[in-house]
Amino acid sequence: MTEQQLKKLQWASRRGMLELDVVLLPYLEKQAEYFSEQDIAHYSEFLEETDPDLYAWIMGFETPKERFAELVGSIRQFVDDQLNH
Repeated sequence: MTEQQLKKLQWASRRGMLELDVVLLPYLEKQAEYFSEQDIAHYSEFLEETDPDLYAWIMGFETPKERFAELVGSIRQFVDDQLNH
């Protein structure tokens, strides 16, 4: 991942909801080095969704769109790992 790609994703991960900021920014910081070009595009597409949808999916209040299910699972696992340390 280039520095420019990372900065773009970091900016897009800053949301209107603090609850999303405290999840998405640390997740990106921890996982970005492992992102393939396909992962970068997929995460970018994920961030185009609305804040209420992202929040509901990450919190488990709603089932995410199928194409985002694996990514949401990864984010939820990251959150669980952070809470259990």
